[in-house]
Amino acid sequence: MSAHAPREAAQERHSAETRISLSLNLDGEGKTRIQTGFGLLDHMLTLSMFWAGMDLQLSCQGDLDVDAHHSVEDVGLTLGRALLEALGDRAGIARVGYGRVPMDEALSEVTVDLSGRPWLEWRGDELLPPVMAGEEKDLWREFYKALASSARCNLHIAFLYGKNGHHLLESAAKGLGLALRQAVQRQGTTTIRSTKGGLD
Repeated sequence: MSAHAPREAAQERHSAETRISLSLNLDGEGKTRIQTGFGLLDHMLTLSMFWAGMDLQLSCQGDLDVDAHHSVEDVGLTLGRALLEALGDRAGIARVGYGRVPMDEALSEVTVDLSGRPWLEWRGDELLPPVMAGEEKDLWREFYKALASSARCNLHIAFLYGKNGHHLLESAAKGLGLALRQAVQRQGTTTIRSTKGGLD
């Protein structure tokens, strides 16, 4: 049994567009219960959490009669806030992680730095089809941008090659999980991994 305090967080977001409730455990077993009303998002989140070894319970009721944009973006914002809260002062974590996971013919790579400085670098999305699961492909950039913004991390995602949009997104989702698993890993020290002495 670990002597460390649990790294958990719960977040809610209520607006005229979405009602979101989630709980996140960074040191879980990759177990999820996710219902956003947008099946492709549920699938990708399930993959990311499984590969990250994090437990996530998430429900979202959004204005899907308009489209999935608000739901997807707000889920990214809320999940990022939970990640930031669960990490606390980030002392002792590896901070940086990298994932490169193939999915059949497709390959993406994901690099994350839990630096306190939000940034999304999004490359290669010309490989994605214009519409996926009835939604424009740019929805996914908005999701990862929202996640990086609220988690206050550097997030670089590059679609390297592939022909199937689902496979490309799945490769990135798994890569994110693998990168996060590495980045949040405790290193057995209380040192903050920064020559500045702090992460911001």
